[in-house]
Amino acid sequence: MQLNFDGQVIAANVATRTITGLVVPFAKVGNTSAGPVRFNFGAFGDIDPSQIVLNSEHDRTRPLGRGIGDSLEVSPAGISMAFKIAPTNAGNDALVEAAEGLRPAFSIEAKVNEYTIEKGVMVVASANLEAVAHVTNPAFKDAQILEVAATEETPETTEAEIPAEDEPQEITVDEVTTPVADEVTAAAVVHAAAPVAYVKPRSPINSQATYLEHSIKAKLGSHDSAQYVMAADDSFTTNPAFTPVQYVNQVIDTSIGSRPAIDAIGSRAITASGMVISHPKITTSGTVADTNEGAAPSETGIVSSYVNIDVNKFAGMQRYSVEILERSSPDFFQAMVDNMTRAYNKATDAAVIAELTAGGTAAATQAATSAGIIAYVSTEAPAAYLATGELATAYIAGTSQWSLLMGATDSTGRPIYNAYNPMNNGGVAGPQSLRGNVLGLDLFVDSNAVSTTIDESAFIVVPSSVAIYESPILRMSTNVVTSGEIETMLYGYLATKVLVAGGVRRFNLT
Repeated sequence: MQLNFDGQVIAANVATRTITGLVVPFAKVGNTSAGPVRFNFGAFGDIDPSQIVLNSEHDRTRPLGRGIGDSLEVSPAGISMAFKIAPTNAGNDALVEAAEGLRPAFSIEAKVNEYTIEKGVMVVASANLEAVAHVTNPAFKDAQILEVAATEETPETTEAEIPAEDEPQEITVDEVTTPVADEVTAAAVVHAAAPVAYVKPRSPINSQATYLEHSIKAKLGSHDSAQYVMAADDSFTTNPAFTPVQYVNQVIDTSIGSRPAIDAIGSRAITASGMVISHPKITTSGTVADTNEGAAPSETGIVSSYVNIDVNKFAGMQRYSVEILERSSPDFFQAMVDNMTRAYNKATDAAVIAELTAGGTAAATQAATSAGIIAYVSTEAPAAYLATGELATAYIAGTSQWSLLMGATDSTGRPIYNAYNPMNNGGVAGPQSLRGNVLGLDLFVDSNAVSTTIDESAFIVVPSSVAIYESPILRMSTNVVTSGEIETMLYGYLATKVLVAGGVRRFNLT
């Protein structure tokens, strides 16, 4: 685990290409990426300064120099050390930056062996010092560079004496002491033996470019960059560029596209042509009577007529740009067709409900109660049989009647239509299905029927007493040249008519 530690510079002195200072203080609390940390006196044990490499900003691929063997000083205040700076371009830059206070602090890299947690502070009792970094942004007041030294004189330099870019360059400046403000901050890396609480580190990420940079470095093993990326992701409010909107292809469509009335009655294929369908109907039936031997049989001629059914077109259109056509996801077209199909189903089913209302027969008045439903079925199912000679099979109900059925109870409070008791069950009506059974009739819950328990909120139907003819759903698209748009029309043809009024029994509220 890595911890960002803190420090500060006191002075810089250019003399012998050495940088000297306090690399880590004892008994001081520093804020790190794992929370507050304090090193006890003697926590680092034996240290060989000649094995400690000074690098730039914790990048071990950018070494600046090595510790001087006899420079180590350990006191209750902390560990001080001097570093011999290599005669490289980076070393020259480090001397100037330290002398000028531009990169003024030390930061340690240590492996923690033993520690305890005291009042939220990680107290390190044993650690190994592995490296020291020359850093820009310290935060610990006591980890200070005390002195910077290079050559003592500044010789005159002519144009001919300027070294080539690939040759080592020496810095020749006078000794100088530069005081630095008390509250400058630095960072250090500590490898902990066990996890501790996470505290967000100071992060250099301030753009998508720096985020990408540190994301790549983190994947290559940079612990610092991993901490920075974690810090950058901790607030979507401050980093909205890193939280793009994620779209899914599941479309929420609240339109109801079922056709319960048409499903209850059934439909037939529409004729190939014409806008009127003439349906034959017998209006006067022949008679048969008991006939004595030699007597003339009963003679009543049948009378027939045609019931004309108008063919109506149901159509809807969508207009969209050529950019949507060519550049959008195919999910757009699927959503558009699904939505238009739902609208077509709703319109055609509503037309059938309107025809049942206009052409059906009003039932005897009943109350909007469980007893009223029972009386409605027991009275109107026989009446439908008498009117058509066929049995009613469908109970088409609006949502209010559906609610009434689900809430219906007997005198003991037992649900009547969702008790699932085969010995005494009035039917089935539940919230998880639009199909059920009411006193032996097939229940079809239709959202296009009246949504309150009033007249025409339910129909008892003999399917053969209603004619429904329909075509397949068709689609046609055309270009609008003036605007470069495309128009898609979804349409179909429907013809519906109540053929026998007595075969449709409309609920009639008392």
